Amino acid sequence: MKRKVIIIGAGPGGSTAALQLAKLGVESTVIDKAVFPRDKVCGDGLSAKVVSLMQRIDSDMMIDFADLTKENLPSWGIKFVAPNGYDLEIPFHKDYKTTAELPAGYVSKRIDFDNFLVNQVKKNPNIEFIDNVTLTDFEKTENGYIFTNKDKSFSVETDLVLIANGANSQFSKKIGKIERERKHYCAGVRGYYKNVKGNHNYGFIELHFFKSILPGYFWIFPLPNGISNIGVVMDSQKISDKKVNLKKEMLRLIEEEPSLKARFSEATLESKIEGWGLPIGSKRREVSGDNFMLVGDAAYFVDPFSGEGIGNAMYSGVYAANQIKRCIDENDFSADFIKQYDKDIYRVLGQEFQLSRKLQQLLNYPFLFNTFAKLANKNKRIGELMSSMFLDMDLRTKLLSPKFIINLILNR
Repeated sequence: MKRKVIIIGAGPGGSTAALQLAKLGVESTVIDKAVFPRDKVCGDGLSAKVVSLMQRIDSDMMIDFADLTKENLPSWGIKFVAPNGYDLEIPFHKDYKTTAELPAGYVSKRIDFDNFLVNQVKKNPNIEFIDNVTLTDFEKTENGYIFTNKDKSFSVETDLVLIANGANSQFSKKIGKIERERKHYCAGVRGYYKNVKGNHNYGFIELHFFKSILPGYFWIFPLPNGISNIGVVMDSQKISDKKVNLKKEMLRLIEEEPSLKARFSEATLESKIEGWGLPIGSKRREVSGDNFMLVGDAAYFVDPFSGEGIGNAMYSGVYAANQIKRCIDENDFSADFIKQYDKDIYRVLGQEFQLSRKLQQLLNYPFLFNTFAKLANKNKRIGELMSSMFLDMDLRTKLLSPKFIINLILNR
């Protein structure tokens, strides 16, 4: 069959791209190897980016998602715990206890969130959805690409393809020339626990920075029905250098770390502990070429510090869709014309990736984190600035300035 635009991968990046294209009046075909609902190993955190993008694409979609109270838990903030045990609670909204607004974030299992997005795709008349098809082979043609499955029983030819099938995408490796590098890659493990004590009443997510896993962290993300997403993420180079077994280290922290031991005393593991890779955006890459664009994990768009991938995948899906519309309008699918996508997405995410990389590297010096957390507990202004940091990129830049930090500490 022949299609003008195909999207390979129906995760957050691919589904968002299809929905944005439909909003722009462009038809597309989404193809995924899975049958939904399907699970994906992840931290399950949905940031303010996710909420904002769903509202922008279709405000009714965000309302529908907010109503799924059995599948998601609103999150009103984040709690950092420094290596010295000092913690810093940062609300996403200053008046979160009294506000009637939607929360800035949510925690939702990927099996639920991805299925929600796919259902939005399925009901859109401008989107053709094909599941249970694994495309294994691809061939460049004069005007685009042909993709086929292993036994050649399925074939699709397209003028423009959006690659959204994750970090292990063969297209990204062979055509996009994106190679996995340990210093630009992280690994994580995740398990679901029930009855973890001490979770925040307003669904704050928690990041614990223990010395043994720096520059990574241990997380606790609360979900509905007394379930918590528990995991550890760590730099792949450090894992190799220190010969760390992430699963064993996660269990050791739960059993031995004083700040966790009591909280997990009556908790039960409700799932397997599974691992996955995080392709981080600590290096600028070419994410497009003749007749193609890469989005989400396939483009290595995971935040180096926070590990956020869902919001960045959705952002890249929107910008890729906007570029597709321009390609169709101008009937130009060349690498030179599509390069505007690279410029647009790195204009939006590039500075954030750079700052996050610097913050990640600062975690190699835990005494700095300890000092800042200690001061923030005593200085209300620091806490308020940290809260604003999540929505203010200029402030993030200032927080990496020694002069700004000194003035902040001296309360100038």
